[in-house]
Amino acid sequence: MGDCCEDKACEITALRGRQGAVLKAVLFINAVMFFVEGGAGVMAHSNALVADSLDMLGDALVYGFSLYVLSRGPRWQAGSALLKGLIMAGFGLFALASAVYHIIRPALPVAEAIGGVGLLVLAANSICLFMLWRHRSDDINMHSVWLCSRNDIIANVSVIFAGIGVWLTAGRWPDLLVGLGISFIFLRSAFHVISRAAGELRLPQV
Repeated sequence: MGDCCEDKACEITALRGRQGAVLKAVLFINAVMFFVEGGAGVMAHSNALVADSLDMLGDALVYGFSLYVLSRGPRWQAGSALLKGLIMAGFGLFALASAVYHIIRPALPVAEAIGGVGLLVLAANSICLFMLWRHRSDDINMHSVWLCSRNDIIANVSVIFAGIGVWLTAGRWPDLLVGLGISFIFLRSAFHVISRAAGELRLPQV
């Protein structure tokens, strides 16, 4: 029995080590891409790029929280997931406000910048999703992280289509609509994560 418990403890320690290495890698990628995409979004007057860059920043914060609670108990992980959901909701509302601002203060986005940067960020997030895939069902902590990464892919593809739409129409509405769509993804995912985390926190401690 002792050997069995020791083996189990070793397995858990090894799993936490693998999770930590993956989280550090994807945190670094998201932090770098936040500055790249955010800067490009401001220069290109693109609401879609700015909204998506906030997603990258939110994910970097999420990965940081996930690292902090990695070796802690289920209630800590559920609390972390709740905080992640609130951060998602905050960024969703900010992205929505950014879209409203661009509607009131119109400027034609640069289609080439939207498409080019969108492809670069899609490649970065595809790497993150691949790294997180095997850990998506480990626990609520890693599930919420994987959910963030999956949403990134959806948002990135939408940004690329926004660039194509701006180029074809010579108008700003494709960019604005994608920005609004990303804010909806933020808010929808936030509701899912907050609901699941709240349910975990309501469970009696063992």
